[in-house]
Amino acid sequence: MDKALRFARALERLVSTIGRIFAWLSLPLAAVIVFDVVTRRFFVLGSTRLQELEWHLHAALFLMLLGYAYLRDAHVRIDVLRERMSPRTRAWVEVVGCLLFLIPYSLLLLYYSANFWERSFLLGEASAATTGLPHRWIVKAAMPLGFALLFLAGLSVLLNRLRDLLGGDEPPTEARR
Repeated sequence: MDKALRFARALERLVSTIGRIFAWLSLPLAAVIVFDVVTRRFFVLGSTRLQELEWHLHAALFLMLLGYAYLRDAHVRIDVLRERMSPRTRAWVEVVGCLLFLIPYSLLLLYYSANFWERSFLLGEASAATTGLPHRWIVKAAMPLGFALLFLAGLSVLLNRLRDLLGGDEPPTEARR
């Protein structure tokens, strides 16, 4: 179990590090949005490239932070039900959820999004708009990467909850404090 916990912590560190790095995308995203809004409103300038850059940055930000949000317990839950459960029941629900939903779902999406990205890359896909951004495959690469990070985060959480259920005497991991 000790090796499994070290592995879980290594996964947490990896996903958390990548999440913290990609969280900085929120700054250029905000800057692009503000610039786009100001130039549209006050200078009557529109830019397809700026609008596409906004959704590219937003998509990358969302996808690359899925696993980080899961590790930090910052995802959507039904808290009304969850808070009424004992810690042991919560751990069981988490284990079952990881095994039946999160891990299979993330692997399925990883598989299909990798094919989606590969097709885009091989075709040299660009925006349908003539003034849009080229190289659409760059943003599509965030899909398999994001789902891989979600899978790793789910694996880490699964190992930690199994430790909780099996009576490990380790304190809760950094991500769960």
